[in-house]
Amino acid sequence: MLQAMLSGVASIKAQQSRMNVIGDNLANVNTTAFKSSRVSFAEMMSQTTRSASGATAGRGGVNPIQYGLGVSVSATDTNNSQGALNQTNRQTDMAIQGNGFFITSNSQRMGYTRDGSFQVDSSGNLVQASTGERILGWKADTLGKIDATKALNATDFVQIPNSLNSVQVTSRTVWAGNLNAASVPADTVTTSIRVYDALGGSHDLNLVMTNHQNPPAGATPPAGANSSFDWQVWEGPVGTGNLLGGSATAGNERMYFDTNGKRVTALPAGTDNKITISPASGTPYAPFTVNMNFDSISQLAGASQVNATDQDGFAPGSLQNYSISQDGVITGIFTNGLTRPIAQIAMASFTNPEGLERSGNNLFMESDNSGKSQIGIPRTGSRGMLNTGFLEQSNVDIGAEFTDLIVTQRGFQANTKVVTTVDELLQDLINMKR
Repeated sequence: MLQAMLSGVASIKAQQSRMNVIGDNLANVNTTAFKSSRVSFAEMMSQTTRSASGATAGRGGVNPIQYGLGVSVSATDTNNSQGALNQTNRQTDMAIQGNGFFITSNSQRMGYTRDGSFQVDSSGNLVQASTGERILGWKADTLGKIDATKALNATDFVQIPNSLNSVQVTSRTVWAGNLNAASVPADTVTTSIRVYDALGGSHDLNLVMTNHQNPPAGATPPAGANSSFDWQVWEGPVGTGNLLGGSATAGNERMYFDTNGKRVTALPAGTDNKITISPASGTPYAPFTVNMNFDSISQLAGASQVNATDQDGFAPGSLQNYSISQDGVITGIFTNGLTRPIAQIAMASFTNPEGLERSGNNLFMESDNSGKSQIGIPRTGSRGMLNTGFLEQSNVDIGAEFTDLIVTQRGFQANTKVVTTVDELLQDLINMKR
């Protein structure tokens, strides 16, 4: 009978553990990105009073006689199912839809969380609002390029500094329009564009197109060429300013057109004519080359009109705002109209996310059975995507928890009855001796 009492006591302890887990789940029903747990039971070892024996020619086999010794907690499993997304409209709130974890750091070790309630601190670091732990990722270089293949360490913080400034040197210009097919060699067409050096200084350029030739001038015009124009680029007034280059510059060519008025070229595919802007004496910016793309210029029977439609340079500007994409790219929006990436949020996935250890404050830590973190960018591998302006809610199912609460209560009560019943039987045995 003592075995029955001990079995009941073991079950009471196990039901207490299950009640603790249910209580924790219900306590965290409104905790951001909380993942509920469940308790699994397993029977304890059994006492064998008679072993099994096999059948013989004259007698059948008999089964073993065993008495169970109670129940124990075999595991507490984490439910990593997706929680509902709640819209907050806060720019730094992020919810992961799918698998994966944000990576946080206290500068010494990495932690992992699904809680995307972030904020920007006074140093411009993106941090976890509840703990101040910094979010990890990759920084963009001055051209907005991000190397997400670089190994991540505990000091690779995501920063959105308020004082960030931006400038971009012009590397390419695009020109479009028409050159009159009836032009004579003396006709001149002039148009202008403003470009920027590496310091954000502006340069006003004038493109001059002249000397219409039909058939085309030049020793070796490209195949299909029927006519041509010379061109030059001046900084400042045409003829008295600084000549930066033109069709006579080495590596460049004239503007050639076929019988349909479409531009043809002998330059390699993807190659444009080029000019070089060099600083005057005492000017600090470095010389830079500008590609001149004439692909959208035609030669038809109409008035000549050519304009610059695009150039990729920008004057100096400061960070005005930013946005975060589903891929975790933080794109800065600057006062000069430039938009470019400034950082990339990293995300981690695990072979066995249920093997992660909870460390409080909605943080998980890598364990021996979780597997090593597989770090990358959102929407790659098995990592989910980010939703800015949303937070993931707890995945606790209140109805299921209350049901488990009732079952656990009844199990606890049943086993207390076992203990009290055995106690009464033992008392009867004691009372046999008066």
